[in-house]
Parts: sequence; C-alpha cells; structure tokens
Amino acid sequence: SNSATCPPIVEEEEGSNGSRELDRRRGAAAPPLSSGNFRELFDSVDAFLFDCEGVIWKGDKLIDGVSQTLDLLRSKGKKLVFVTNNSRKSRRENAKKFGSLGISVSEDEIFSSSFAAAMYLKVNDFPQDKKVYVIGGEGIIEELQLAGYTGLGGPEDGKKTAEWKSNCLFEHDKSVGAVVVGLDPFINYYKLQYGTLCIRENPGCLFIATNRDAVAHMTDLQEWPGAGCMVAAICSSTQKEPIVVGKPSTFMMEFLLKKFQIDCPRMCMVGDRLDSDILFGQNAGCKTLLVLSGVTTLSALQDPANDIQPDYYTNKVSDFLDLLGA
Repeated sequence: SNSATCPPIVEEEEGSNGSRELDRRRGAAAPPLSSGNFRELFDSVDAFLFDCEGVIWKGDKLIDGVSQTLDLLRSKGKKLVFVTNNSRKSRRENAKKFGSLGISVSEDEIFSSSFAAAMYLKVNDFPQDKKVYVIGGEGIIEELQLAGYTGLGGPEDGKKTAEWKSNCLFEHDKSVGAVVVGLDPFINYYKLQYGTLCIRENPGCLFIATNRDAVAHMTDLQEWPGAGCMVAAICSSTQKEPIVVGKPSTFMMEFLLKKFQIDCPRMCMVGDRLDSDILFGQNAGCKTLLVLSGVTTLSALQDPANDIQPDYYTNKVSDFLDLLGA
C-alpha cells in the first residue's frame, strides 16, 4: 500500500510466522539469528531502523564491521534509518558524528529525541510566542530553533547557582510554556528549581522528557547515569509525569511513517535495549532484533523475569555479513 500503517498490535500472520508471533507474546525465548531465519527476516523487511549507541558505536568508537554492514544493506536496496534517544546532539551533529567515523548518513535518515521534542511542540500547535526551558544539551536548543521556537537554559545555565537567602525570590520567565528534560551532564540545583517553577506555576506548562533511559554509554568502557535520572528529579519535585517523545513512545514512529511510507511490519528495529528499542519496535508493530553489543546481556535477555522478548537476537550488527554470505 502507498500509505503507511502502524497497527497498535502485530496482526497474526499465516503459517509458521503467525505461530512465532503468538509464541513471542506468550513469552517464548527469542531465537538467535541464523542463516535460515535471517533470510526470512531479510526478505520480509524494506527498512532497518538502527539505534546508535551500543549498536553502531560505543562512545566515540565504531563497533567492528558496522560500516561494511550498512554498505551491504544499502547495496541490497534496504532503507536505513537511525533512531536515537540521545538528545545531546541535533540531527546535524549526529550526521557529523557518523561522518567522523567514516559513515555517510544524511540528516533525513536520523530521528533523534531532540528532534522529536521540537516536533511534538510543532504538531501540537505550541504557540511561537511561548518559550521552552531546556534541561539538557545543545541538541535540543538547536532543534527547537530550527522549528521556530525560543529555547532557554540548556548548557548556558550549567554554571548558575541558586541563592538560598531569606526574602530572596527565585525569578523565572512566566512566558515559558514547556520544559524539555533530556540528558544533562551539567545538571544543577538552579536548573531543577527553574524547571520546577515553570511546570508548577506557569499555567498549562508542558513537561516533556526526551527519554527515560536509566543509563547511557558516555564512554566505550562503562555505563553512566542516563536521562531517566534527570527526568525523575523533575517528576519528584513537580509530582507530575512527563510526556515522553523518545523510544519506547511511538511518537517518533508516526513521523517516520509519514516520511518514508513503509508499513510497520515491513520494518525491523535493531537495538541493544529491551525497554526502549525492542519495546519501541513492538509497540509500533515492527519486527525486532536485539544486539548484544550494548547494554543488554544474554543472561538479562534469558532471565525468567524479563518479559520483553525480541523476534531474534544476535551478537552484533556485523553478524549480517556472515549471514548474507558477504
């Protein structure tokens, strides 16, 4: 069909595939990717959606074999899209990072949570005269500007301090109509107070989270606290829950569908996190593949307490090369 659809629940498919979907929903363990099932997966999808951190790179290091794998997929006519919860970079900066690692990716192929935050405001007719307070990085500020909005805060509030003096009132801009919270390595008490006051005191002020990831690979050697902790701080001080625009929310998927016109069952989400990437794919009705090159370990996947099972799992993206006999 020429109009893309995104069913809320994966429809039953005929034959063995249908029973596989049924097993998955009953919590059956995901099978490893093999030459047999990979061919079935490969032929059934037109687009591969890739998470970046832990899948394409770790910190500033490209994961082995990624470049050749992406080239091969493109040569076979597959559409590639990169869907990242990292809000610190704009799409432009993400494209630059790909370039610095020797991979050519256009801004149009990148969907970041910083872009999603700006697009959420746009599609919901957020007034242009209202400002947006940002607890997060330059990526959010840049995407807001591109969408025609004024962002306050962000990195420039990183060195500010809140005064605790008697009879000292903390001033905030009454025209702030949204607070966007993402990963912020310069989070401080000043920003927490500013964001809290906007949400609690400015009528109708929106509270938007780029994502709620618990941890992130800020370097290739270890995990660091993710955006989820910054979001949790504001949840606690405002007693409110945010609108989440990044994975696993399907907001980014709606955009993707409009742009690429590919039906969800014809897409495969490839990621390293069960609760964001795989859930994002499942929520949208895509096929899902977990790679073990990032956050999730095989023991975490196979833990009886884990109820998120991808369609398949494999060690890393470059396993595609062997499976396609490249």
